[in-house]
Amino acid sequence: MSLSIGIVGLPNVGKSTTFNALTKAQNAEAANYPFCTIEPNKAIVVVPDVRVDKLVEMAKPQRTLHATVEFVDIAGLVKGASRGEGLGNQFLGNIRETAAIVHVVRCFEDDNILHVNNKPNPADDIEVINTELILADIQQLERKIERTQRQAKTDRKLQPLMDEAARLKGYLDAGNMVVTYQPAHQESYDALLQEMRFITQKKVIFAANVDEAGLTEDNAMVKQVRAIAAAQGAEVVKLCAKLEEEMGGLSDEERNEFLDAAGVKESGLSQVIQKSFRALGLINYFTVGVKEVRAWTIHEGWTAPQAAGVIHSDFERGFIRAQVIAYDDFVRCKGEAGAKAAGVMRVEGKEYIVKDGDIMHFLFNV
Repeated sequence: MSLSIGIVGLPNVGKSTTFNALTKAQNAEAANYPFCTIEPNKAIVVVPDVRVDKLVEMAKPQRTLHATVEFVDIAGLVKGASRGEGLGNQFLGNIRETAAIVHVVRCFEDDNILHVNNKPNPADDIEVINTELILADIQQLERKIERTQRQAKTDRKLQPLMDEAARLKGYLDAGNMVVTYQPAHQESYDALLQEMRFITQKKVIFAANVDEAGLTEDNAMVKQVRAIAAAQGAEVVKLCAKLEEEMGGLSDEERNEFLDAAGVKESGLSQVIQKSFRALGLINYFTVGVKEVRAWTIHEGWTAPQAAGVIHSDFERGFIRAQVIAYDDFVRCKGEAGAKAAGVMRVEGKEYIVKDGDIMHFLFNV
């Protein structure tokens, strides 16, 4: 899957530091001045999954392949970005190419780290970003309406699309985001979504970036972020980007000790990766053997032949049936042989909808 997550926010909120922590390498320059990131940095990041770890422990394979997701570190947006301020048009174009967004919000005070508005205020900071994203969508929609008006003069079938576009523009003009819009004409709306790739229609995960002291208990700024996220139907992860970056080169054992010392159970970064993966509507099924344990990534709702196709197109074209064991059954029965003996291995056909965590083996003939 080539879907990507864009990391956005105001300048100097911790985006590049978060990106460095994600990649466990200093690939993105983190500097104390706006626009230190101009070209978007990209990185493929492993999705943490304890199920893979357990399957590796059981099968002891020669190699292991986890699911991955691509993150894109996009330069900081500022007020006026939709009019080109701070190279905003370029940055907004980068965001439009991503499938979902991690919005990093600064939730700590530090006089040594500059803030574009002098002092961090999550509500104001989020509003700046959201407003620029809404304005970018309005501009794009206006161009679409102009084109469609000309075409509608000779094609009356376009009138429902025109009506829906005008209705959506009014909704955006009122300061709302596409993700909360309720269409009047679903077919026309779906056509608009497919063509326009609205930025404010993308799923958002807010990353509340705190200092170490803010990890154990929500401060007032984090509470603001949670309230705004709830209103938008978005998720929130609290993390200390600086701490996560410092843990980047540590072993798992050392990381756990680091987290214990900070008073937290799970890395905020791991939560960002996992929630980002789910925000893309992706799930994993597994193949397990002595040669390889592998997580295969598919869209939620895919059928068994579609799932087989990510291994090889011949698997989908010549699909006969799939042998399926639920992950919990596989672990409980201590592997495939035990699952067969317990009668929990199932044979599924072409209509089977693959479940997250299924252990699968495909039979095909080309």
